[in-house]
Amino acid sequence: MVEQTTTGVGGAGATGYDPQKVEAKWQGRWAEARVFETEADPSKPKYYVLEMLPYPSGTLHMGHMRNYTIGDVVARVKRMRGFNVLHPMGWDAFGLPAENAAIKNKTHPRTWTNNNIAEFQRVLRRFGFSYDWRREISTCEPEYYRWNQWFFLRMLEKGLAYRKKSRVNWCPKCCTVLANEQVVNGGFCWRHEDTRVETREIEQWFLKTTAYSDQLLDDLKQLEGGWPERVILMQQNWIGKSEGAKVRFAVAGAAGAGPIEIFTTRIDTIYGATAIILAPAHPLVTMLLEGSPLRAEAEPKMRQTSVKTEDLATMEKEGFFTGRYAINPFNDEKIPIWVGNFVLMEYGTGAIMAVPAHDQRDLEFCQKYKLPVRVVVQPLEGELAPDAMDTAFDDHMQGKLVNSGPFNGLSPIEAIPKMAEFAEQKGFGKAETIYRLRDWGISRQRYWGTPIPVIYCPKDGMVPVPDKDLPVLLPPNPKLTGEGESPLAGTPEFVNTTCPKCGGPARRETDTMDTFVDSSWYFYRYCDSHNDKAPYDSAKVAYWFPIDQYIGGITHAILHLLYSRFWCKVMRDLGLVKHDEPIARLFTQGMVQKGGVAMSKSRGNVVGAEEMAQKYGADTGRLYTLFAAPPEKDLEWSEESIEGSWRFLNRVYRLIERHAPAIRGVNDAKVDETAASLKEKMLLRKVHQTLRRVTSDFETRWHFNSAIALIMELTNDIYAQEPLEQGVRPEVRKEVLELLTLMLAPMTPHLAEELWEMMGHTEGLWEARWPLFNQKLAREDEVEIPVQVNGRVRGKVKVPPGSAEPEVVRVALLLPAVAQHINGKRVVRQIYAPDKMLNLVVA
Repeated sequence: MVEQTTTGVGGAGATGYDPQKVEAKWQGRWAEARVFETEADPSKPKYYVLEMLPYPSGTLHMGHMRNYTIGDVVARVKRMRGFNVLHPMGWDAFGLPAENAAIKNKTHPRTWTNNNIAEFQRVLRRFGFSYDWRREISTCEPEYYRWNQWFFLRMLEKGLAYRKKSRVNWCPKCCTVLANEQVVNGGFCWRHEDTRVETREIEQWFLKTTAYSDQLLDDLKQLEGGWPERVILMQQNWIGKSEGAKVRFAVAGAAGAGPIEIFTTRIDTIYGATAIILAPAHPLVTMLLEGSPLRAEAEPKMRQTSVKTEDLATMEKEGFFTGRYAINPFNDEKIPIWVGNFVLMEYGTGAIMAVPAHDQRDLEFCQKYKLPVRVVVQPLEGELAPDAMDTAFDDHMQGKLVNSGPFNGLSPIEAIPKMAEFAEQKGFGKAETIYRLRDWGISRQRYWGTPIPVIYCPKDGMVPVPDKDLPVLLPPNPKLTGEGESPLAGTPEFVNTTCPKCGGPARRETDTMDTFVDSSWYFYRYCDSHNDKAPYDSAKVAYWFPIDQYIGGITHAILHLLYSRFWCKVMRDLGLVKHDEPIARLFTQGMVQKGGVAMSKSRGNVVGAEEMAQKYGADTGRLYTLFAAPPEKDLEWSEESIEGSWRFLNRVYRLIERHAPAIRGVNDAKVDETAASLKEKMLLRKVHQTLRRVTSDFETRWHFNSAIALIMELTNDIYAQEPLEQGVRPEVRKEVLELLTLMLAPMTPHLAEELWEMMGHTEGLWEARWPLFNQKLAREDEVEIPVQVNGRVRGKVKVPPGSAEPEVVRVALLLPAVAQHINGKRVVRQIYAPDKMLNLVVA
């Protein structure tokens, strides 16, 4: 039989497959039947699958669609397996890009955002994703951000929300605070690239994430096996539990100056400290420079150009001497006090002891400024010469202490607890555990975010907004310039209010909340998205949570997930939920690349999702993103490969179109395998073997690419048996082609629905269940068994499944490599695991 070919890409060919027409038809049918709407149903097992909610900016490209396609396949498979599936979608709609776009385009951020949301939703619907759109949320709407404010007030009541001074990025030309992403080119303002960014201290609001440091760390054990190991490790490192000691160094000759406290994990190296280095923002710096001729020169250097940790790790290490000295309490040695741009006030105590022989960062700084290097831990073999060191010796597991007074000869492991105990006995230090995790600064000097519900009264001070007055609404017509004070501060109708306590004139807080607040609890709102009495009904959340599968990029592995975990624990302590962790399983998909780099509008290498769907059909795009690479790996976009996916779907369409008339009236009676011809047996074996392996790929491994390869191979094998009219009964053809269609259904749902209808089904595929493979037919024709000689693999044999040991041994002895290693020796024992392994023990 000669196959017909299509007349063009994406449109109706000679066979009549028109993806645009088919996809519009079935999306209409799904909407009419309300297929994807779901409610809590205790009689069914539940499954909550979710992709991270998108920020609606620009247009959707195929890099985005991969994430949503993976989630949709999981949702559809689980639905076919009988689960009650919750699969919602919403919008992370607040944020700085909307405000910047509004300034650039002279429009309102709400207009820009809602236009983008409408476009995003249209494209997601175009791809047939199985979302329950009734549950859609947008975080910029008052009915959502009202509950951000409600949660803030509960945290304020519990002491988990507080205000303090903190350093921010400040552009002196804009006269405004900059977000980290607005600091560019190593410390310059993104708008004024000739203006170096400074740091300033201003009052800001914080949430006390550190109150949950131990829980955030310990509860990671609950996620083992469900989250990628590298994400768990990234969370552990961000929380950063460090066991060490705090030691206080007195300041020599500075009346009124308190001691400088440092934290170190290596107190065993304290005799090697040759300087104390303070953060530029350390409160003692100003006092130490009081009256010093160095002050005028030092002050400009104290303004770090960025507070981004990643900048501090790579920037040139610079510092200056304060002219003052500190006293090492272990040996009474005077060591100079410096200020260094690489020391963070936000981590530890804002001061470090520089031990250049045993810390690479300290070595680089001290060599640059010609500070002495003193070795206090020698390796077990060889001897370090301080003048010749270019790499610090920082192995605390090996070595012995030298130049360390009474602690000489101890190993670092022995010395650390003894020296911490000594510091505590003498009253100048003690063992202590600290965390890298800092409290979460949520203040943003922006318009497009959740207003912080606090009022400042001259008489009553800071007053929380009463719950009955929520939400505190954003003013509708702010003046947005990107310069000067917060836009809310310049809007009198917003700022000026009355005090809830005394009724007198008062001012509102003009900061808005970090958008991570919006995304820290949004998945709970999906369970009850229209509730106007509470954030959600706890009973509904109890049914759906935890999230069974969360899908998103590795870029969100730290902050979004950490803040979500923190928010869950706060809600638990408020009595709203009973679980400790919100997400049972996490999957991080790979990026879609073009030209070797991730698709990005800024790089000009995107493939538009709608453009792709118009050319090839949404099902082709879905299939390609699943087939081109394993879901956890990066995918390199290939126009040639997507055309291959398009051709494959056409082949499947033509195959079923050809045989549909003959099988349309065939009943669903079980096929009599005993009467099957050789051709029928081959087809039935192949389709059930494929079903068994595809089921495994969907359920346990998520190897969608290998599942598609198996389905393609099956399709080729069916074509190889054409004409099927000869030697294949209609009921066998029906079983084979229906199983082929059902396997494709989660990945190419529109096409599968069309094929299902063509074969005579009046009910939609959404009513169908995932098929069970026939165990007998699904058995492989051959199994490959490794053959060992004295425990080492020397070859492999292929035999029928269930072959007896004597037969496997006979075939194994025919292998040249096995015979070579047995030659002249006697087999004293045979160890055989049926269908798994044969080991011949020789002597």
